[in-house]
Amino acid sequence: MLKLTYTENSFNLEQLNQPLTAWVANRVTLAMRTAINIHIQPSHASFPIPVDSRYMDDLENLAAANILELCHCDAGLVEITLKGTWLTSDIETDTGIFVTELEPFLELFFQQVQSAEKYCQV
Repeated sequence: MLKLTYTENSFNLEQLNQPLTAWVANRVTLAMRTAINIHIQPSHASFPIPVDSRYMDDLENLAAANILELCHCDAGLVEITLKGTWLTSDIETDTGIFVTELEPFLELFFQQVQSAEKYCQV
């Protein structure tokens, strides 16, 4: 499972060795026990990488296979967009956690891409 955490000033991507449904169930239980709101909905999430990334050929092949979407968002940057589930305690903000479950080799690939290109993250 891939977990993308979005805060006001940062973004973090990590791979977890836990099934998505079990992880979401644990988050719901935590929210209930701590009396914190939780909003869960199907969604998508994006993160940028440089257009000249060494991973672009692989990413374009994954886009052709409908595993992700690529969008040229700014000069020199491409956004990688994945489908999954959005969790947040405040539906009015852009902070929260996005989770998706892909083939393990793809999750490792995305973690490698994001780590190699981390300097361009906001």
